[in-house]
Amino acid sequence: MTEITVAALQLAFGEDTAANIRNVSTLVREAAGRGAQVILPPELFEGPYFCRIEDEGLFATARPTDQHPSVLAMQALAAELKVTIPTSFFEADGPHHYNSLAMIGPDGAIQGVYRKSHIPDGPGYEEKFYFRPGNTGFKVWPGPGAKLGVGVCWDQWYPETARAMMLMGAEVLFYPTAIGSEPHDTSLDTARLWRRAMVGHAVSNVVPVVAANRVGTEHGQTFYGTSFITDERGDILAELDREEEGVITATLDLDRVKRHRAAFGFFRDRRPELYGRLVQDI
Repeated sequence: MTEITVAALQLAFGEDTAANIRNVSTLVREAAGRGAQVILPPELFEGPYFCRIEDEGLFATARPTDQHPSVLAMQALAAELKVTIPTSFFEADGPHHYNSLAMIGPDGAIQGVYRKSHIPDGPGYEEKFYFRPGNTGFKVWPGPGAKLGVGVCWDQWYPETARAMMLMGAEVLFYPTAIGSEPHDTSLDTARLWRRAMVGHAVSNVVPVVAANRVGTEHGQTFYGTSFITDERGDILAELDREEEGVITATLDLDRVKRHRAAFGFFRDRRPELYGRLVQDI
């Protein structure tokens, strides 16, 4: 039997970057203590979700991968604890800026960087002001006994993202997220939609999914947490509520997942020759 234990972290963030990183580090240690081998923090955990407004001064908070405080801290922690940490951060690359993720392996080395492919633009989530669309393509990395695929927040709504990573060999999908209330419509609650979209990826690809969100209210915008881990059939293995901070873990039987995926036949019965319309502009 091939097993992997995964974890998702959920917490609130303030203006103090060092404190945010310490708080994430504390939960990483807790997750590792529970046996987690891959530990997922939320999106852009260095501070508040700054994309709620357009402020040119915030570009100064971006850093190159090898200089970003979140990345450096998680590298040291991963090496110490011998765990894998997909680390979201605001990347500066010369004049360009990206919403990026560094996959940090259990030796503390960066295995590669994924730049968020789908960039939202709407009230409270004005990411197109800050980030270029990612130019890395989707990524899959070798993990502890499994290949790991990671999409970042808005990527999670796109079935193409999940399917592409599966076709690249992913065996577990991870989604770090920052999502909550909609400033333009206080009656709109997307929490259940958010979960259904990713549970759908689990079911239609027969793959476990790990999702980590933030909680708390930042400048009137409330993040609804509800982080979760689902198995390959979309059944919830662990979850957090809308307010609590903490760690969830689950141990996945990858041999069982592989059998179930083969039995469902979704990949056997694909008809790529019929899907050309998917890669054409509307």
